[in-house]
Amino acid sequence: MFDPDIAPSGTLLGLLQRGRGDGTLHALAAQRAEALVALERCVLSDPRHDWRVESRSLYYARLYSELEGPLDGIEQHLFHPDGLLPDAVASVDEYRCGLALSVLGHLAGYGRRDALHLLRRYAAVGGCWEWALDELAVRDDDAGLCVLGTAVLARFPQTEEGDAQLAAAIRDAYEPRPWRLWAENTDGSVDPAVAARVRKASEQTSFDRWQRQMRPTGPTPGWSVRAVLDWAQQGLDAYPAQYRDAPAARCLAAVAGLEDRPELIDAARGGPDAARAAALRHLADRQDPEALDLIESAAADPSETVARAALESFERMRGTVALDRARAWSPREDALGAAAARVLACRGDHQDTQRVLGALRRLVQREGADAAGLAVLVEGTGRLSIGCASPVLRHVYRETSSSQLRGIAAQALAATDPSFAAGFAVECLWDCEETTRELAARHAATADVRVLAQLRRLAADPAEEAEVQTAVRGRLSSGEPAR
Repeated sequence: MFDPDIAPSGTLLGLLQRGRGDGTLHALAAQRAEALVALERCVLSDPRHDWRVESRSLYYARLYSELEGPLDGIEQHLFHPDGLLPDAVASVDEYRCGLALSVLGHLAGYGRRDALHLLRRYAAVGGCWEWALDELAVRDDDAGLCVLGTAVLARFPQTEEGDAQLAAAIRDAYEPRPWRLWAENTDGSVDPAVAARVRKASEQTSFDRWQRQMRPTGPTPGWSVRAVLDWAQQGLDAYPAQYRDAPAARCLAAVAGLEDRPELIDAARGGPDAARAAALRHLADRQDPEALDLIESAAADPSETVARAALESFERMRGTVALDRARAWSPREDALGAAAARVLACRGDHQDTQRVLGALRRLVQREGADAAGLAVLVEGTGRLSIGCASPVLRHVYRETSSSQLRGIAAQALAATDPSFAAGFAVECLWDCEETTRELAARHAATADVRVLAQLRRLAADPAEEAEVQTAVRGRLSSGEPAR
């Protein structure tokens, strides 16, 4: 994904970019102008490494509401010429405007009419109009959506290609409500020509879906071990390359018998890269006695396809034999040693605590708090209740730029750090991730006067997730004494 520029964790901007609860608390205590500048920078330049798994929009929208922030900066950003190009690359356009549109959606849900009007305008003329329309679909009234029908349909020329694009837009819509309103036109508020065209495109979408189900397309292998291995290799040799080793391994599960084992072992030992990777995956999934030795050899192979398949296959293996091999490999300083540590973090027992802790410390020291594979080790320290891991877990919590990893670190701290309830758990009530707020609602010590007040705010907030509100209300109704 993208590699954003993240400020140090001790600054207001760095806290807000990470989505930490302390970011909100510091912003509310800072000068309003300073807080708004930092907040606007976060919204206009998405700080997330992967917007598909990290939350920020509700977090920023709540802070906009608390600071009564104006939307001029968001408006200028959305209606900049770069955001209005009809042929803009979709992924870049979503990255540039998606967070701002989501923040506007939450603000509209909080009753900000200026945010609602901005979304309507952008849905009519903006490059990332589908996102804006999805936000409006769950927050605007029928009248507001019906007015947009003509502007949206004007994007699709009345040609064969335009009709196909319209059908694809209807099929891919995350929220179908606007399209249904336009098609049904129950009160006559939509242009009849618009309604008829949407109905026709919707019918074509349903027919196309039925055709795809009845006549699946795409390359398929022959019905033999050799044909499957050749199919996997043909994909890798194509341009652009198609990585078929994982689906090929699933096909091998259906076609391979005991008599094919020698051929598969030979392929896993020295076959072409994709065929070798597919055979490795299949043998590991079947817990073949030779699989671990083959994996050890393949993990050091210069081919990325082979090495990746070996490591992924090993991490999926179960049983005591695989665990014993993981214990033997975990001291290694290479990729296989790192994979072994992750296996122990997921499936090891208390005899593996020092191995997991050592791997966690080494990875953080070498690659920092955003290292690849760190989440598995952090989660493992919590699963194994490794109390002496608390210092490094606190470091990961403070420094990581991934709100998803910070939430995992918070869960591990809840299991290992006795001071969590009176410390980080309080801050987590304002965190950007719903799972982290839910964790905080269950653990935060109510001796801090801010805790009960925030719990009541979360309980009354219509935008809060149901799981968080369930935890909050359970905590408020428990009548437990302050800790």
